[in-house]
Amino acid sequence: MYEIENVLRDYAWGSTTAIAALLGRPESGGPEAELWIGAHADSPSVARSGRNGTPTPLNELIDADPAHHLGAGSVARFGPRLPFLAKILAAAQPLSLQVHPSLEQARAGFARENDAGVPANAANRNYRDDNHKPEMILALTPFEALCGFRPPKQTRQLLQHVAGRFDQAGRTAPALLGTLLADLAGPDEGQALRTAFERLISGGGEVAEATAVVAAALISGAPLEPYRPELATVVSLNEKYPGDPGVLISLLLNRISLQPGEAVYLPAGNVHAYLHGLGVEVMASSDNVLRGGLTPKFVDVPELLRTIDFQPVAVPMLAATRNGLDQEIFSPPFAEFSLQRIALGPDAGPVPIAQSGAAVVVVVAGDIYLDSPKGDLHLSRGGSAFLPAAEAPVNVHRAAGSTEEVLAFAVTTGLPAGD
Repeated sequence: MYEIENVLRDYAWGSTTAIAALLGRPESGGPEAELWIGAHADSPSVARSGRNGTPTPLNELIDADPAHHLGAGSVARFGPRLPFLAKILAAAQPLSLQVHPSLEQARAGFARENDAGVPANAANRNYRDDNHKPEMILALTPFEALCGFRPPKQTRQLLQHVAGRFDQAGRTAPALLGTLLADLAGPDEGQALRTAFERLISGGGEVAEATAVVAAALISGAPLEPYRPELATVVSLNEKYPGDPGVLISLLLNRISLQPGEAVYLPAGNVHAYLHGLGVEVMASSDNVLRGGLTPKFVDVPELLRTIDFQPVAVPMLAATRNGLDQEIFSPPFAEFSLQRIALGPDAGPVPIAQSGAAVVVVVAGDIYLDSPKGDLHLSRGGSAFLPAAEAPVNVHRAAGSTEEVLAFAVTTGLPAGD
């Protein structure tokens, strides 16, 4: 087992305090958006290896002996790389509206951009690697997000409410609202959503003007109930990105509020945006993102439209299961990863890690020690470790003399035990 140091990404939307407070470490003085825990080549964790504790990037450690570190089943399924990436994510401001490609789309897009000679770090590059990026987020604080399309009928009711507020105030609603209502009345829900989305993402000045008028009406005191979360989001997004098409696109999407301990999963094609909160995010090891607004970065509209799944969906909530070994596990329908929440009270006995292949562990409260047939490792709050497949089975104990509640998270593959 290896204790690891992880890379902190300082994206502008990150909180300046949340990750530091969670892990009991000093603040950096700038935004702290994501702590990457894994072997992604862009920001690999660093393991202390060998007798002298030589720092070795985790991807290089794995490359030296993939079968030992990952397990034969993982190598056979995903190749000689860690198939998942874990993050602590802290959003103080909204992230971009975005979608992730399927595995087939990622492979084709990556090869296409390579063949075209698009530099790997180019601003107009869509595909940074050849992998898909299904993901999940487990809330550690109240967590706000947009996630997938709601049924068009529900969005029409919301837009009719907004248009009605203009009528009550004796003002003329933007013509775009009526056009969207007509778009969303189509008999095919997927096509109706695609038409409305494409109109907004490609609308230019008309969309920017309508967005400004709607936001101004909401600010001036138009009643928000019964759509307060959705309409308050329009106001706050327009303050950050005035006139951006993503502001009104947000009204096409499910507006969700997660409580601590709740989780959602996001398959390929799901349009989403995290708005505010702290959580544990887990994904397939990829950095492929196609943006659809709420960002100054490159937006490739044709590729975006090819990637989005326009079918309405219920919010993809992900409940934990608890088995006879007292393992609390979040298992989304993706083979690359599963997440285990490990909470140990004062009288709790050890809990085994539900490990299939390699695993990473991060401690956010209390002190633990990990033991396996080959050794043990102590981790304090804020500490993390990489557990090779060959190290299993590993148990998590409260550290001797510890009086605090323990909370830790472990990530491993979603492959069946024994694979």
